[in-house]
Amino acid sequence: MASVIVPPMPPSPRDDALHLYRAFKGFGCDTAAVINILAHRNGMQRAAIEKEYKATYSEDLNKRLSSELSGHLKKAVLMWMPDLAMRDANVVHHALEGDVDLKGATEVICSRIPSQMRQFKQIYFSSFGVDLETDLAKKISSGYHRKLLVAYVKVPRYEGPEYDQGIVKSDAEALYKAGEKKLGTDEKVFIQIFSERSRAHLVAICSAYQSMYGHSLEKAVKKETSGSFSHALLTILRCADHPGKYFARVLRKAMKGLGTDDPTLIRVIVTRAEFDMQYIKSEYRNKYGKSLHDAVHSDTSGNYRTFLLSLLGNNP
Repeated sequence: MASVIVPPMPPSPRDDALHLYRAFKGFGCDTAAVINILAHRNGMQRAAIEKEYKATYSEDLNKRLSSELSGHLKKAVLMWMPDLAMRDANVVHHALEGDVDLKGATEVICSRIPSQMRQFKQIYFSSFGVDLETDLAKKISSGYHRKLLVAYVKVPRYEGPEYDQGIVKSDAEALYKAGEKKLGTDEKVFIQIFSERSRAHLVAICSAYQSMYGHSLEKAVKKETSGSFSHALLTILRCADHPGKYFARVLRKAMKGLGTDDPTLIRVIVTRAEFDMQYIKSEYRNKYGKSLHDAVHSDTSGNYRTFLLSLLGNNP
C-alpha cells in the first residue's frame, strides 16, 4: 500500500506547471512550493505536469529542477519524478555506468515481482537501447553475482500462491547437497532455484529446509556464499518472505550509528512510496518501537527532510 498522499481533487497539470514556474522565478527557488506540489502527485500526474511545463514554457522540468535544487533533495526529487518502472530502469542503468552503488541496483532487481520485472525490462530497452540482461552480463564483473542477476531478470516466474510440495522438498535437498553437504559450493544450483522459483515456493523451501536440517536456509546462504552474490540471494529470499520487513531492516541500517546512508535512504523511500511503504512503516514500528517518520525526522534536516516525510505520508 502506497504512503503518498494525493489530493482527492488535485489542481490541473496547467495550474501545477504555473505554480512551479513561479516557484523558480526571482532570487532563489521557493523550494517549499516545489515540494508541496511534486510530493503529492502520483506518477501519471507528474508526467502530465512535465508535459504541460514543456509545452507552456519550452523548458524541460527535470533540467530546471536539477538547476534549482541541490544536494540530497535534488537527488531525491529527480529520482521521484519518473514512474515506477522508469525509476527502476534509471537506478540500475546509473549503477551499471558507475554512478551509484551496485548494491542498490541489486536490491531493486531482486525485490521486484515478475509483473514489475516485465515492465521494467521493456522500459529499460526502450530508454537505453539495450536489453537489461545484456547490460548486466556485460558490465557486472563478479561471476556468480552476474549470473544470478541475468537469470533472475531473464527467467519468467509464477506469481501465484500455489506450489508443489514434492518439488519444494526436492529443492531443499538440492540446496543442502549443493552447499552444506559438500566441500565447496555448487553455486549453479543456488542460481537455478533462486531465479526460477516463485516467492511462495521459496518460502515453502525455507520451511522445508528448517524442518529437514534443523536450521534456516538463510543461515546456510550466509555460510556458503559471500559478497555481492550472497547479498542478492538474501534479498531474493527475504523479499519472498516479507518485503516490508526486509526494507524496514534496510532503512534501520541506513540510519543506525554515526552518519546516515542517504543514498540508501533516498532509494528505498522513493522507490517504495508508491508501492508498499505503509507495510514497511508498520514493520519498522513493530520491530524497532519507533515510527519510521520519527526516525527519518531525526536523521535528516531542512527541505530534504520535508520531502522524504511528505513521501512517507501520515505518522501513525
